[in-house]
Amino acid sequence: MEEPVSITVHIPPGIPLGEHTDPERELLMLAAVKAYELGRLSSGQAARLAGLSRVEFLKALSGYEVFPFQAELEELEQRDGADECGGR
Repeated sequence: MEEPVSITVHIPPGIPLGEHTDPERELLMLAAVKAYELGRLSSGQAARLAGLSRVEFLKALSGYEVFPFQAELEELEQRDGADECGGR
C-alpha cells in the first residue's frame, strides 16, 4: 500500500476559507469537491480525501453548488439519446 502524501500550504492572512472550519479540512474538501466535479475522482475516492463517508460527501456537495449525481445523469442522458437514435 502506498504511503500517504503530505503537503504544506501557506495561506496568506485575509484569505477566507470558512469562518468556523479548520483550514486544512476545508482545503481538502475543496480539492475533493473539484476533483469529483471534474470527474478525476469517484465519489468514494473524493469522500476519502475529504475525510467523510460517501453519503456525507454527497450530501455536502450541495453546499458547493455541485450536483452529486452529475456523472450518472450524463450517462443516462447519453444512453437515452442513443436509444432515441436507435429507435427511429
